[in-house]
Amino acid sequence: MLAPVLRQPLQQVRSEQIEVLGEVLREEINLAVWQRQLPTQISDFASALLAEGAPLGHSIVLELANPESTPNLSGLADGYSDLPGQAAFVQDVSWLVSAFACLFDAKRIGLRLRILDKAMCPRFHVDHVPVRLITCYAGLGSEWLEEGVMARRHLGDPVAEPSDATLIQRATSGHVLLAKGEKWIGNEGGGLIHRSPQPPAGERRLLLTLDWLA
Repeated sequence: MLAPVLRQPLQQVRSEQIEVLGEVLREEINLAVWQRQLPTQISDFASALLAEGAPLGHSIVLELANPESTPNLSGLADGYSDLPGQAAFVQDVSWLVSAFACLFDAKRIGLRLRILDKAMCPRFHVDHVPVRLITCYAGLGSEWLEEGVMARRHLGDPVAEPSDATLIQRATSGHVLLAKGEKWIGNEGGGLIHRSPQPPAGERRLLLTLDWLA
């Protein structure tokens, strides 16, 4: 009988320096958070976009010949080119896609840009993907738990979720999260436990996610 493989306790790391994103490649890290401050023109654009009150749901699969390829984001927020900062916003998304592709040598990336007025995934859960980039341009950021706060066997059970708000970690708008899922090789059973926040009545979020498809 083979002995069980032991691994180091799972950890999450955060920093205001972009280099922290590379930490997600370490075996014991299942979340890296770049605590960046959004440029004013981008945050103003995101706020103005939410103030428009219109729905937004954009999903595309980007095929990249190599990590240095410029992603084709034609159609992304094109309907809002009259809002100041739209070009800077699209350029920022393009930069995040390129950085994501370079870090993971990704050839196919699933991009979703959405405006949400409710929690898309309100229960704590893990993602069945290798790794996902999550960033909220306006509104509440994602929430997650440090390892050991909630037993994984109880995921999906609202009664088992922590009631102490101090145990729930929260991102701020502008922060960039790289969260490992269950399909990251060697991270089986170690996907980041996280959930979508519930925005207050009348408030919305502008959320971008990138998935490593191949």
